[in-house]
Amino acid sequence: MKKTILILALAAIGATAKAQQKPDNYSGNPIFPGWYADPEAIVFGKKYWVYPTYSAAYEQQVFFDAFSSPDLTHWTKHERILDTSAVKWAKYAIWAPSIIQKDNKYFLFFGANDIQSDSAKGGIGVAVADNPAGPFKDYLGKPLVDKFYNGAQPIDQYVFKDKDNQYYLIYGGWRHCNIAKLKSDFTGFIPFEDGSTFKEITPDKYVEGPCMFLKNGKYYFMWSEGGWTGPDYFVAYAIADSPTGPFKRIGKILQPNLDIANGAGHHSIIHNAKADKWYIVYHRRPKTEKAANSRETCIEELFFDKDGLIKPVDITTKGVKAQKL
Repeated sequence: MKKTILILALAAIGATAKAQQKPDNYSGNPIFPGWYADPEAIVFGKKYWVYPTYSAAYEQQVFFDAFSSPDLTHWTKHERILDTSAVKWAKYAIWAPSIIQKDNKYFLFFGANDIQSDSAKGGIGVAVADNPAGPFKDYLGKPLVDKFYNGAQPIDQYVFKDKDNQYYLIYGGWRHCNIAKLKSDFTGFIPFEDGSTFKEITPDKYVEGPCMFLKNGKYYFMWSEGGWTGPDYFVAYAIADSPTGPFKRIGKILQPNLDIANGAGHHSIIHNAKADKWYIVYHRRPKTEKAANSRETCIEELFFDKDGLIKPVDITTKGVKAQKL
């Protein structure tokens, strides 16, 4: 009798374990283990890369890990590609990396120190490496942006390359978003024709986490709304004919499903040009978690309707099907 009960118990455990496994040939969500947030997703060569914030208390946020995959389902962790020992002015709260390749170098833009005023030391910095897996070192020896221009806290940076090869820095917390034209060597900025350096492009309900991409000649601008610790955290978007807008909010496309997770937001976009597939990579808090920093990195496929509008995204535990570049 005891043997029968043991066999049944083991069978039940096996069935549960099997049910929790990701479906064959799918990424599953989260796509890799650990608490990570604010993911920057990008393609370099034949690999997908994700650069997230290490989601922990301020004093523990002193490094970045990166993750690479050939197919969105098998991920390799690259540990401590940058830490504060390589950036003398950065002490903690290094957040939301954004990376771009230029002239055989990899430039990693990041926020540090969560500054609360112009008198505080910190802001948006730049690091450089010869390899997307690092190691990265401080590029400027000081922040690139260290003041609250137009009311925007210098965090949540996103680097956008336009079709004319002009690079832009788009950033901002505290419900304000700026765009600025980067110099070709990323050491500073080029003023716009009107003489301004930091142009505000804040759309309605913007809070943080900007992201931009081009599709069929249109500029899709996306951002996060609501409170990052609550059920009102969403991703919304707008479309314009220029990277400077004007951007009129169309609506939200990513939001929590409380049966799965809370706080779905702060995302980025991957485009597999060969397969013409689009993906949204974002963070969320599992429904079993209460701690603010218990955030995991997830992925879903992104779809568009016949008019080019983004269809609402369903968050899943399945993730996306394997797709090589």
